[in-house]
Amino acid sequence: MSAGGRSAAAPRRRYEVTAGPRSRPDPPPRESGGTRRTRVRPRRIVRCRPDLTALCVATVFFWLSLTPSLVPRPWILQGVVGGITAVIGYALGATLAGLARLLPWRPRAAVRRAVRVRGAQAYWLLAPVLTGWLLSESADMQRRLRRLQGLPPSVTWHGVMIALVAVALCALLLLAARLVRLGSRRLIRALGGWLPRPVAVGVGLALTGALVTVGVRDVVFDRGVVDVADRIAAATDRGTKEGVTRPRSPYVSGGPGSLVRWQDLGYQGRNFTGTVPTRRDIAAFTGGPARDPVRVYVSSRLPRAFAAGDEDEPFRAQARLAVGELERTGAFQRRVLAVAGTTGSGWIDSNVAQALEYLHGGDTAIVAVQYSYLPSWLSFLVDEEKAGKATRALVDAVRARLDALPAGARPKLVVTGESLGAYAVEASYGSVDELLAATDGGVLLGTPGFSPATSRLREERDPGSPVWRPQYRDGRHVRVAQFPAVDLRRPAGAPWGRPRLVYLQNASDPIVWWSTDLLFERPEWMDEPLGPDITPEINWFPFVAFWQTTVDMAVSYGVQAPHGHRYGTAAVDAWAAVVPPEGWTEQDTRRLRTYLSSRKAPY
Repeated sequence: MSAGGRSAAAPRRRYEVTAGPRSRPDPPPRESGGTRRTRVRPRRIVRCRPDLTALCVATVFFWLSLTPSLVPRPWILQGVVGGITAVIGYALGATLAGLARLLPWRPRAAVRRAVRVRGAQAYWLLAPVLTGWLLSESADMQRRLRRLQGLPPSVTWHGVMIALVAVALCALLLLAARLVRLGSRRLIRALGGWLPRPVAVGVGLALTGALVTVGVRDVVFDRGVVDVADRIAAATDRGTKEGVTRPRSPYVSGGPGSLVRWQDLGYQGRNFTGTVPTRRDIAAFTGGPARDPVRVYVSSRLPRAFAAGDEDEPFRAQARLAVGELERTGAFQRRVLAVAGTTGSGWIDSNVAQALEYLHGGDTAIVAVQYSYLPSWLSFLVDEEKAGKATRALVDAVRARLDALPAGARPKLVVTGESLGAYAVEASYGSVDELLAATDGGVLLGTPGFSPATSRLREERDPGSPVWRPQYRDGRHVRVAQFPAVDLRRPAGAPWGRPRLVYLQNASDPIVWWSTDLLFERPEWMDEPLGPDITPEINWFPFVAFWQTTVDMAVSYGVQAPHGHRYGTAAVDAWAAVVPPEGWTEQDTRRLRTYLSSRKAPY
């Protein structure tokens, strides 16, 4: 070999030695479609700075959440509403920013950098100042709303705490979303080793969506929120309100000779039957003879004799037991028999029950069944179907027993219910016409917007009448009232035939107006003219109004009647209009209303 050859070989050997472990890394492996695989930096996904566009939209959404809604709310719930709406705004802003990056034309990098820096400076300079000012304005709006609804104008409105709660909640939700995105990317990356890239992305996103849905619905909600609420409610259902004792009257469930044991009535059942007024109480008010009222209540705990052989239809078993109790107490020989729908926890408004009993001197019977002991807000979500089935079974059983009696020997059959109990009554009949055809009238309070008859009544209301006080077929059989002494006379001079159905409905009741439609659609109850207790500062914004009304449901009892979900003694006027006893006058109505108002509700 020549010297030139040796000199040429030497560098190659040196290159091969130095090109060992210190050589440049291999290029990234290619996917099946020929594109390079993008390396994922997991910590970057979770720890990257917030997007400026998303942050601006989130801040605007928080500002919008400070506007007033149906009822005054405390500062802590304002923080919750603000945090939830802010994270929704962040998601929308991030989506818009992502779509903008897909546009074919983009400014130069230097321009983008300058805009980003100046925009961040402007945001951090202006956002805190505007937030502080709007928090102060929101406190003033809350004071004006409180005055409108008869509450003291003073309000504790911790602006700094509202902002901190909103920021903390928004940060937690954002962190959870980023962790989901991190998990999704890792899943797609793992699937990419087995599947083509488009298929891996589709499968990964589908699996992530399914896991999140199952996790939120079955783990967080069903096994978390529902299980905790169920344990608390079950423990409460075994108790009894302080001062409530087993009744001595044989005309109520749980009393002497009852087919239902006192300990099986549940918390609300014991409150209902253990606080029944006696004939002496009623006679002291009326000044005439009176009877001990009948109150029948059946909980979900059934005696073995009634539950046996009917495990698939427990509601029919409840109805059979309720009819048995009605027969035992002589309820079918009373002047008025009322079927009451209960709320989620099994509650019946004592003012509604006592108004009917005092009105008729105790010659009444009220029957109800319990389908759940969960809090009403939770039953609102998970027990809606049970409410209709249980009440329908009771209505059918009572109606069948009445039909077996001679026409002239039957008591007047009326129905009543509040909130989910009103929905249960409507679901038992389906329409106003069917309800009026099968009963002698009814009083329904705070009926939810998804109730079948109420929805149709609002849709078919007479032209010119507002949705918060709908006039239906010239008020011939159905009238809606917030201030019964005035509203039940509308339309003025129009004949009011029988049977009669009265809806007690406050314009500011969030349970009446809550709907998922609020997410994307402006509701009619925000149109002019507004209800008498709705602030003109109320407004609708996508997503924001939904969460405001959702939180309003939790504080709808924090006001005084007739506002929010409080109806007080309005049932006195309603029952006096639906089933008045002979010789009853408007003066008697005012006296009974005053009498019940002066007494503390027994439960």
